[in-house]
Order: sequence, then structure tokens, then C-alpha cells
Amino acid sequence: MAYVTALRCRSCSREYAVEPLNVCEFCFGPLEVVYDYDAIARVLSRERIVQGPLSMWRYAALLPVDGEEAVDINAGFTPLVRCRNLGRLLGLEHLYVKNDAVNPSYSFKDRVVSVAATKAREFGFDTLACASTGNLACSVAAHAARASMKAYVFIPADLERGKVVGAAVYNPTLVAVDGSYDDVNRLCSELADAYPWAFVNINIRPYYAEGSKTLAYEVAEQLGWRAPDHAVVPVASGSMFTKIWKGFHEFASLGLIGKVATRMHLTQAEGCSPIVEAHRANSLHVRPVRPHTIAKSLAIGNPADGLFALRTIRDSHGTATAVPEEEVAQGIKLLAETEGIFTEGAGGVVVSGLRHLAEEGAIKPQELTVAYITGNGLKTQEVVEHLVHPLAIRPTLASFEEALRGAVAR
Repeated sequence: MAYVTALRCRSCSREYAVEPLNVCEFCFGPLEVVYDYDAIARVLSRERIVQGPLSMWRYAALLPVDGEEAVDINAGFTPLVRCRNLGRLLGLEHLYVKNDAVNPSYSFKDRVVSVAATKAREFGFDTLACASTGNLACSVAAHAARASMKAYVFIPADLERGKVVGAAVYNPTLVAVDGSYDDVNRLCSELADAYPWAFVNINIRPYYAEGSKTLAYEVAEQLGWRAPDHAVVPVASGSMFTKIWKGFHEFASLGLIGKVATRMHLTQAEGCSPIVEAHRANSLHVRPVRPHTIAKSLAIGNPADGLFALRTIRDSHGTATAVPEEEVAQGIKLLAETEGIFTEGAGGVVVSGLRHLAEEGAIKPQELTVAYITGNGLKTQEVVEHLVHPLAIRPTLASFEEALRGAVAR
């Protein structure tokens, strides 16, 4: 059963019934799910979690759905990889990567959409929809197919081809909008008022966002029931960043782990870094920007959870880093050639941001650090094409050795 008691405004604390709502009618602040944690504490334990399914649904008691009829494509419980090679290069002795690029539709979005689709079906919707920078489109289309629901996914027209195909293969109604993600999102906000559809990141957003908490739960469990010293996270809207922080604290409040002292490190690409800019200005006001970044999955110029991401940085004594655009592809390649993990632009931002944090001493060598990789590089191969240079030879030994000598010389 769901242990949800209400929706509550994150700005003015007014409460609402558990309905498909996302904005406070009084102050227009975002709504968040409220739980009965005392009831959860009576039924949830480490033992019960361990006995659960090897997916995100082992934490069903902490998610805002009944769970018995989940729309599930087996998202979650992804690898936590000890990165000795990359750690040695960066001078970090206890570095891990949470590799969410191996989820069924190849991004962390499967976590949030599994929750959103399940809740949408509980509310009686027969259609899933979304505004997406790419990964969400793929996940919404996949979950709609699994649930036998109709799907409408709206994307910027200049999206990477791999993500367009990765969504279209599930046969949604795919709509390419001539504009940025922020333009797409504004259009979808109008459509959510006009059509009886479950827009996962609009009218279902309070429930959808809760799926990201499982990224904290899994890491804590995989580390032997503890929170890391540092978490390095890519940020677009800011929602996932705040929910990881929330997830660690929920586990601590339930006695599943000890006190949380995790420092939360936010990373964005320089071409779309409104939250970083606000942090640098020592401000809690995020000024919208026009995105111009190769990391298109992070290209949200007006982040909905920017204020709350800034508060999370402050409360966790964390940092905010903007990665130069030319370092995004370098970060992708660095993770691939050291640990065998191929990530997309958001992961390149994380790895390059992690390198800066290590060089600046923000992360000490002995501290336990988790970097979150949220999407798969096979969807965005064009980002690193310019770094790939195969040896071109004739089918002779002499030709191979000549090319090899030239490669070594370079």
C-alpha cells in the first residue's frame, strides 16, 4: 500500500489531496508528496528490503504508489562500480560510479517514469505524455507500451538522432517542436490543461520526481548501509539532485543508515548553467538562460527545481561546478577508456566536474565518493565522434606496422 497522506506546497506548506496536481493554487509553488513515516517505520527494515525484488521496487514502501500493479520494465538496482583506474588517475582512493546507463531504456528516467506511469494508471489515465530533452521520451514511450497506454512525447526538433529513434521504436506519437526544451515544456503545460493526459513531468510531477530517491536508497544499500561522503550529480531541472539528498535523509530517519554527512556536488555544462551561476552569485534566484550546450540532456534553461537545488548545496555544504563545453566529450572518453563505461553528455559533465573537484581539493583522496552516470553514450555517439580515429591500413603486415609507428609517434 502507499503511505501517502497528502501533497504539500514546498513554498507555503499548504496541503492538497492526493490528486494529479503539481502547483499550489495559492502561491504557485511546486507540490511534494507527504508520507506517514511512522507507518513506514513499522513495516520497513533492511531485511525486508533485501528480500525484495532486484529492482527499484524493493523500496516500494517509500514510493507514492500502491506498488502491487506497478508499471515495471525492471528499472533500478543498477551497478555501483568501484572505479580503481579512474580513481588512481584523479587521486581518489574510494571512487564509485552509479551506472544508471544500463536501465532498460538506457537512462535513470526509467525510475521516475515507472512511478509516474503506475500513479497515472491508479488515477485512471489511459495516456502518458511528456516534454523531454530525449531520455524521458524514450522511457515514457517504453512504459506506455508496457502498460498498453497511449503515448505522446514532445521533444526539441534538434534532438540527437539516437534518442529520436530510441523513443520512436516504441511507437508513441512523437512530436518534434521547433524550439528549445523550455519552449516544449511551456507548450506541454498548455496541453496538460487542454487534454486528459498524464504528463509525467507536469501534472504527475510530484509523484514522478519521487522515483529519483531510489538512486540514494540503492547506493546506501550497495555501500553496506551508509551514505557516501560525496555525491557528484549532473543537473538539468535540479529535481534528481534534491531527491537523492532527500533519499539519504529518509533512510537515516528510518534508522536504515547512520547520520548523513554527504556533500552534494552539482555539475552543469557551461553552455547551460543557470544554477551554477546563481550559486556563484551567492543568490537563491535562478535567472533563466538560453541553452547552448552539447550536453542536450541537461539543456534546461529555466530549471523548475533550481531554488531547491541551491538549498541542497547550502544544506549539504556542497559545491556547484560548470564544465567547459570542450571538456564534456573529454569526460565521456576518460570514463570509457579507464572503466569501460560509455556515457552520454551528462556523464561527461559529471566526470569532468569530478576531475575539477579532485584537483581543487574539494574531495580528499580517502573520502568515499559516488559519481552518478545517468545516461548511455550509445544514444549520443555524435558527441565523441571527433575523438575517434581508427588506423586506416591496407591488408598487409607492413601497412599495419607503418600505421602503428605513426600512431605511437603521435
